[in-house]
Amino acid sequence: MADTVYALRLMAWLSPAFPVGSFSYSHGLERPVADGQIGDLGAWLDGLMRHGTGWNDAVLVAESWRRGRDGGELGELAELGEAMAGSAERHLETMAQGGAFAKAVAGWTKGLALPDACPYPVVFGASAGFNGLPLDETIAAYLQAFVSNQIQAGIRLSLLGQERGVAMLREMEPTILDIAARAGGSTIDDLGGSAFVAEIAAMNHETQYSRLFRS
Repeated sequence: MADTVYALRLMAWLSPAFPVGSFSYSHGLERPVADGQIGDLGAWLDGLMRHGTGWNDAVLVAESWRRGRDGGELGELAELGEAMAGSAERHLETMAQGGAFAKAVAGWTKGLALPDACPYPVVFGASAGFNGLPLDETIAAYLQAFVSNQIQAGIRLSLLGQERGVAMLREMEPTILDIAARAGGSTIDDLGGSAFVAEIAAMNHETQYSRLFRS
């Protein structure tokens, strides 16, 4: 029964109906699509997951999970997560979603001491650890939601259709599981990335005149 409760909780927290506003953000994807830089969204996502935000978020989720479970201090970790945002819009994306998630999840996290300003992966991981949710499943579920949101953004930007989007979600499963397993044994010393094109695209999105997304 405990496993069922954990699964229900993760599905609820990462449901599109959970009010964090993830549909408003493309994580900078809108700009390279407009510039014609993306021929294969799957390759773009694989790079983000292995060398960019996906990996860093997974590390932050893992570390905050441990601190949420053990009652560790989250303030410095939240500041580090905030500093990892490489542009104003990336900062808005992680902090706004983190604040919205903290408010929505409060019924499950009474007694968890969260900083007033907390990035999304930090508040998510800490909430999961505080609730005793399994680490690997927590990281994998978070990454699957990230990938799903990127695919949905790609569909809205007419980069691909729904049928291809579903296939891509299936194809990304091995990557998600691999990163979740590696991140489960990571420390904050493993933070870092080299997805420079994605970071520059996110910065350039700030000057994009016509847009569907906030980032």
